[in-house]
Amino acid sequence: MSAITNLEPRLVWEQFDAITRVPRPSKKEEKIIQYLVDFAREHGIDYQKDAIGNVVMRKGATPGMEDRPTVILQSHMDMVCEKNSDVEFDFDHDAIRTRIEEGWVKAEGTTLGADCGIGMAAALAVLLDETIAHGPVEALFTVDEETGLTGAFELGEGMLTGKYLVNLDSEDEGELFIGCAGGIDTIATFHGEMEAAPKNYAFYRVDVSNLLGGHSGDDIDKGRVNSVKTLARLMWDGMQSCELRLSYFSGGNLRNAIPREAYAIFGVPMRFKADFEQRYRLFAADLHNEFRFREPNFTITLNEMPEVDRVLDQKTQQGLIYSLVGVPNGVIAMSFAMPGLVETSTNLASVKFVDDETIVVTSSQRSSVESAKTYVAEMVESVFALAGADVAHTDGYPGWAPNPESRLLEVTKQAYVDLFATEPKVRAIHAGLECGLFLEKYPELEMVSFGPTLRGVHSPDERLEIATVPKFWELLCEVLRRI
Repeated sequence: MSAITNLEPRLVWEQFDAITRVPRPSKKEEKIIQYLVDFAREHGIDYQKDAIGNVVMRKGATPGMEDRPTVILQSHMDMVCEKNSDVEFDFDHDAIRTRIEEGWVKAEGTTLGADCGIGMAAALAVLLDETIAHGPVEALFTVDEETGLTGAFELGEGMLTGKYLVNLDSEDEGELFIGCAGGIDTIATFHGEMEAAPKNYAFYRVDVSNLLGGHSGDDIDKGRVNSVKTLARLMWDGMQSCELRLSYFSGGNLRNAIPREAYAIFGVPMRFKADFEQRYRLFAADLHNEFRFREPNFTITLNEMPEVDRVLDQKTQQGLIYSLVGVPNGVIAMSFAMPGLVETSTNLASVKFVDDETIVVTSSQRSSVESAKTYVAEMVESVFALAGADVAHTDGYPGWAPNPESRLLEVTKQAYVDLFATEPKVRAIHAGLECGLFLEKYPELEMVSFGPTLRGVHSPDERLEIATVPKFWELLCEVLRRI
């Protein structure tokens, strides 16, 4: 057990500590599924597991509250697996190494998994705590939220019976969420050929690193720099001025994370060597000046390399680099319905050389307006199609339309006011939650989402504010009592 188990409320932190010790990458949830099943069996809790791996546990009402409506507590099992490049860590086998730092719980060089591990922990604590007054409770734990919402898409028949659903996957204490964006991924595949590298070339590796990154929905309006876009700018300039030839390009990792790191291997003719190095120095200085207020740790380095054997054919190189520079990225539109909310955005997530002939570029689009989501996906598709790529889209997922007249919302708001003597903010979020899919399957559901404060989600800077966890827990218990 780590030091976090001494924090309050201890029951919640003990569950969270146990969860951090179970590997749970998206699409590899076998160990956490087994952990949940074993938990239910150990504590004599009724449970059900569907074909995709979702687990629901059921706890009866406190005596005298059997006539209350059933409340569903919902969280997802999987976590985003990101680490700093200098950290040795195997997400398939290693336990997260947690530490306490200046009022926050963090991990050592990796994502913490508080998204949504702290939500899971709270639900498990409710199942264990016999001092809470509540009606019937269902705790639903879904798989693969982060990379496809697979668990919500394929939720088994009869898994839920409740009327009210509390989603425990929010990241701002003091805010109640009653709507979310829908999303879709756009994948561009370039089919090129590697050819013999030209002679009399100087070859280099350039690295962009130490960017903040973050969640491609929740952080898209914070001005975070995209490492892939930044690196593409240098490649574009070198192609125009110094006959640059690209050998390799890699950047980003996960579809729902703003890419923090990228690197490329390339060459320029020896006659342009001095000119290119001077242009690079000016470019790097310009970027440091451009990013100084929003990316204080931004790093770009250039190192000369031994001669490489092969480079990408020029036609594919041009299509790839031009499209990476030209494709939109970031906030596309703000909401008029809810001022301050991002309505539509797109994130250029990753570039991967899969093999000698295939380069895959992944991006994700989000919007709280379905037609706008479709349009921004078409916008991104058009750029890549003009560049010669084959373009495909995922099925996408729906948004969650706000219901400001929900009784669950009314109860939750009043509970917050009575507990903390202040009004919570009622918001929609520009991230994907599973609630829209639950609403498709159970149209009568009323839903609200809340949680403690998380920052740096989907990056190794992910952290959980300790002081907000007791408030999150108190609110959850009070809502269960009142509903």
